[in-house]
Amino acid sequence: MEEKSEKKVCQNCKQEFVIEPEDFEFYEKMKVPAPTFCPECRIVRRMTWRNERSLYRRKCDSPAGEAGSTGKDVITMFAPEQSVVVYERDYWWSDKWDQLASGRDYDFSKSFFQQYRELFEKAPLPNLANSNTVNSEYGNHNADVKNCYLVYASFGNEDLAYCYGMINCKNSFDVYLGMDFIQCYDDVLGGGFNRVSFSYDSDESVNCDFLHACKNMIDSLGCINLRNKSNCIFNQQYTKEEYKKERAKYDFGGYKALCDFKKKFAELIKPYPRRYGFVHKSVNSIGDNILNSKNVYMGFDVFGNVEDSKYVIHGLGGKSIYDAYGFGGNADNSYEVVDTGIEATRNLFAVFTHSCQNTNYTYACQNSQDLFGCVGLRSKRYCILNKQYTKEEYEALVPKIIAHMNEMPYVDKKGRVYKYGEFFPTEISPFAYNETIAQEYYTKEKAEILEQGYRWREPDTKQHKVTMQPTDLLDHITDVGDDILNQVIACEHTGKCNEQCTGAFKIISSELQFYRTMNLPLPRLCPNCRHYNRLHQRNPLKLWSRQCAKCKNPIKTSYSPDREEIIYCETCYNNEVA
Repeated sequence: MEEKSEKKVCQNCKQEFVIEPEDFEFYEKMKVPAPTFCPECRIVRRMTWRNERSLYRRKCDSPAGEAGSTGKDVITMFAPEQSVVVYERDYWWSDKWDQLASGRDYDFSKSFFQQYRELFEKAPLPNLANSNTVNSEYGNHNADVKNCYLVYASFGNEDLAYCYGMINCKNSFDVYLGMDFIQCYDDVLGGGFNRVSFSYDSDESVNCDFLHACKNMIDSLGCINLRNKSNCIFNQQYTKEEYKKERAKYDFGGYKALCDFKKKFAELIKPYPRRYGFVHKSVNSIGDNILNSKNVYMGFDVFGNVEDSKYVIHGLGGKSIYDAYGFGGNADNSYEVVDTGIEATRNLFAVFTHSCQNTNYTYACQNSQDLFGCVGLRSKRYCILNKQYTKEEYEALVPKIIAHMNEMPYVDKKGRVYKYGEFFPTEISPFAYNETIAQEYYTKEKAEILEQGYRWREPDTKQHKVTMQPTDLLDHITDVGDDILNQVIACEHTGKCNEQCTGAFKIISSELQFYRTMNLPLPRLCPNCRHYNRLHQRNPLKLWSRQCAKCKNPIKTSYSPDREEIIYCETCYNNEVA
């Protein structure tokens, strides 16, 4: 008999969602029940466990007087008032403390998630989710980076600042999701750039500004939907000599001139068709920004080698993975994970868990196997709530815990029920909603956050004293002296936006040198508000059913039906553009 899809009502948003036959096959393989939250609510729930950009100072909690203890101030993602134990990362990775000291017996008189939160407050955590970082302590969720400042969720970079989602990039500032960039500025979604600025959804270009959906461009300005061109301005072809003469008319070293050009370019590109989404060299895949993958549905920012996966965001190298944000590194058969992978298999309900096998409900665990409900363990096996068991004891107790989770589920303040198979409740997250990436991709006002049962953290009162207003900044970069490095500049938003505004900012020396080299004006917004400006350029992590504006065939696209852009399917777009 043919299997059928099943409709369910999300216990969070009360909207209907569908579970397909292949989904049931996956859940059966993973031995988990079908979800009770819809896909979007599951995304938001996972994101409330990932704080990338909210950084604080607090003391390392390593015991005073103990060999190797630090007791020093550290930069951390955990707010000072949070009741957690935070170790400076090098000390956390050392063998100078007992990982199992926080372990406890399982208590069948309490719900599992209540016990997990109690453990979470006792088990030491690394101050940041970084590995192999050099001179890059101001950043989070980074690996193999050097001389990076306020850079997040990035890998293999050097000399970057104010960037997110960068892979193998150098000497670039204010970029969102880039791969193989050199000397680039204020770009969103691209790969293979050298000296490219203010560009969106473009690739393999050199010495260009203001590209939109272009590829393999050289010495061009203000172009959209072009391929393999050089010396173009506003999609018009020039000779090399003509281009140099015409390009000299546009001086982006002045702030006013740059703002005027941005407005002009936005008007220029309005009548041009847009591709429904970017799915490149991928088979049977639906989503946006998917590269070199196969059988991916609802995938976003999937950078390659991902197969048979669904509801996945920001990953590279994974197979048979459902419901993930920040995943890969040769991972497989995993479900409801955040920042998890690297030679990993069968990770269920995991956050910041790497190189582990056969785990359930873990946070900050590394190189371990057969864990259930553990926090901050390294190179361990057969542990439950950070307590060591024998293989036989572990295998006998885990089924009893799963049964107990179903018999005595955790119920949060809004009445949402968490049995076995649900991801961690947001209610027990160490982060407030507006500290996490949930606020970036699903922005809410304070009242809405509180009404929906999430936590809100009031921004810290800044101790800095503003010495310069953005209106007092000199217009052109050539007029700016080194004394700007001593100024505390007020952000134009003055902390009144909902974009994690810091209220003020400083210019660092490498940044000033970059602006001078690239002939770029000083910014008027703080780094967080600039990040949100770039974030707003991308499409949401959501798909709608629409028709191609040309052939009328049905398409799945991240452009909502109320958007004014002209949207083409892949075939029509390639016929007209490529």
